[in-house]
Amino acid sequence: MNDTSHHDERIAKMTFASVYPHYITKVEKKGRTKEELHQVIFWLTGYDDNSLQKVIDEKHTFQDFFQNATMHPNAHLITGTICGYRIEEIKNPLTQQVRYLDKLVDELAKGRQMDKILRTI
Repeated sequence: MNDTSHHDERIAKMTFASVYPHYITKVEKKGRTKEELHQVIFWLTGYDDNSLQKVIDEKHTFQDFFQNATMHPNAHLITGTICGYRIEEIKNPLTQQVRYLDKLVDELAKGRQMDKILRTI
């Protein structure tokens, strides 16, 4: 993989609130719900409704978002390609965590069963 430090820095400074509406649009356009999106986010990060709303209201960066998250112990089971990168090969931990979330949102939008998205089977 090429030097991605500029890309990693850009992701770190991006606010979760700026991307969140795109997540909602993506899953709802494919017939999934905001509640299902929240279930995926809560599973990955340990956030709940109140803490997620605080992140959005206070415009936390992805760096802050994941720094304050409690990552699910099975997050490492999220593999595959997202945005042209193999998730398991991403060296920067923050970028990898953001791509974990992107992958879960993609799986939700593609109609994958929730138990598979949440790596329970």
